[in-house]
Amino acid sequence: MARILVVEDEKHLAEGIRFNLEAEGYEVEVIPDGAQALKRLVEPNGLDLVLLDVMLPGMDGFEVARRMRAAGNFTPVLMLTAKSLPEDVVQGLEVGADDYLAKPFDLPVLLARVKGLLRRRDWARGEGDGPETARVGEAEVSFRSFEVRVRGETVRLTLLEAMLLKLLVQNPGRVVSKAEILEKVWNVSPDTQTRAVDNFIVRLRKLLEENPRFPKHLHTVRGAGYKLVP
Repeated sequence: MARILVVEDEKHLAEGIRFNLEAEGYEVEVIPDGAQALKRLVEPNGLDLVLLDVMLPGMDGFEVARRMRAAGNFTPVLMLTAKSLPEDVVQGLEVGADDYLAKPFDLPVLLARVKGLLRRRDWARGEGDGPETARVGEAEVSFRSFEVRVRGETVRLTLLEAMLLKLLVQNPGRVVSKAEILEKVWNVSPDTQTRAVDNFIVRLRKLLEENPRFPKHLHTVRGAGYKLVP
């Protein structure tokens, strides 16, 4: 079963989450503050999922997510927060969160989100649906390991980067709208206003294109979306 880290400073809530996740068969670890969680997350850890509260003592969840991504840890992150305004959701997505759940929440909803995020990871890996590998120009993509091998280097993808690239790979030559990407990859409303998709496209171009300023494979179709030409 999956190994899950819960980063939550409200003791009763943290223990309630632990109890229910363990009842589902997950292996669970709880850390109560951001700095300690970051120390755990920048070292090899074997985790499958992080439940990360935003309002933490010492270092908030946004900063924890940003720093763990910068350190090369691409473990899926589900953010838990009382801050549920659209701009808060967008900030969470832009610092590297993979999903976002507003407090207060019902435990069945939390469990469904956990299962859904793990299923999305498995889909991105090609388990039971779609390709496990792809070739885009000179780049070889392994969805199984979330790695891109190109020009003698190997670079890791985040879950959302892998999901975005796989969605495009599965639709070669078709324009995929930003709304479809937000719904299928980010799991948010298709009318969410965010630059996150554009930023992810820029990063993928840096990995896949010989000259990212003049892309041959990952095209922007102005006013419509994005198109992959393998």
